[in-house]
Amino acid sequence: MDKIHALGLDALEIEYVRGVRTSPEKLMEIREAAKERNITLTAHAPYFVSLNSDSDETREKSLGHIMDTVKAAHAIGAYSIAIHAASYGKTPEKATENVIIGLIKCKEMMDDLGIKDVILGVETMGKVATWGTLQEISEVMDNVEGVHPVLDVSHIHARGNGRLKTRNDMQDMMNEFLPLAAERPHFHISCIKYSEKGEISHLPLESKEPDMSLLAEILKGEKRDCTFISESPLLEKDSLVFKSMFKQ
Repeated sequence: MDKIHALGLDALEIEYVRGVRTSPEKLMEIREAAKERNITLTAHAPYFVSLNSDSDETREKSLGHIMDTVKAAHAIGAYSIAIHAASYGKTPEKATENVIIGLIKCKEMMDDLGIKDVILGVETMGKVATWGTLQEISEVMDNVEGVHPVLDVSHIHARGNGRLKTRNDMQDMMNEFLPLAAERPHFHISCIKYSEKGEISHLPLESKEPDMSLLAEILKGEKRDCTFISESPLLEKDSLVFKSMFKQ
């Protein structure tokens, strides 16, 4: 956090992608460190989540992974978590149904615990075979209160086989995303290598796949504060590169 603050950055995503294994004392330390440096926190749930699994045990464990992340986020003061919700399985419609069922259960558990300050952020996914388009997330939002999309811009680009080529392409995506976004929209930022099946790997911003300056240009007029989390291989460097695009 000292390094982020010294660089002039003010957001950090806590990566619980391999599981939440943080003591209560450490959670409080994270919360205080972020507060002292005015750093906005988000968190990323484990990659093991699979709300559309054929296995009852896997679906139950997935709820546990999400709730562990929710409780950690609440403790550290993170306002949003990012969830990789599901693969398609047999049909996209059944996957959406199971994601809705799973997140309703999460919301019920959150209500029982009195946790109201954490957004269940469902991430847009980059592989064609993986559940998680903006349209699918919107359908979940129609059925589960407190769910919002986490927009991984590069995933949209990859899933659409290089969809975001022009400013108009980027504007079309924003026209779809921003009405769905929370009071503080949550973005993942990078470029990406892709194939006809979608995402292969994340790339630095210099690759311009897509050109992230187009997004910055569009968002200069956005009235809401936004959180941008770099997923570039050059984390801090490209965080600063993207921030500089808003000054151009």
